[in-house]
Amino acid sequence: QVQFVESGGGLVQPGGSLRLSCVASGSIDKSYSMGWYRQVPGNQRAFVAGINSVGNTKYAGSVRGRFTISRDNAKNTLYLQMDNLKLEDTARYYCHAIFYSTATPRGYDWGQGTQVTVSS
Repeated sequence: QVQFVESGGGLVQPGGSLRLSCVASGSIDKSYSMGWYRQVPGNQRAFVAGINSVGNTKYAGSVRGRFTISRDNAKNTLYLQMDNLKLEDTARYYCHAIFYSTATPRGYDWGQGTQVTVSS
């Protein structure tokens, strides 16, 4: 059984920074690409960023240049460094194993996510 545990969210002012972390546990292939998604109430979960096994990355246009995804395979941990945060980045953020080419989730159960609120 695969589990994702996200952490690092919080309340931040516009222009601020946060670093999210995600620990993946269970029988997950360490070569899987990983990604971050976010969701606001009433909307579908949206792709934010992805990273494959060799470190190639891809981003949604709205976060490119401000967010940086990285991974530490030894620790089974995924990160999302979020800089220059904007009000519209407010959402609950989730990590998941993904198909890199399509940026779609692999279908495991979702974790609880971590809430990011950008407010002045």
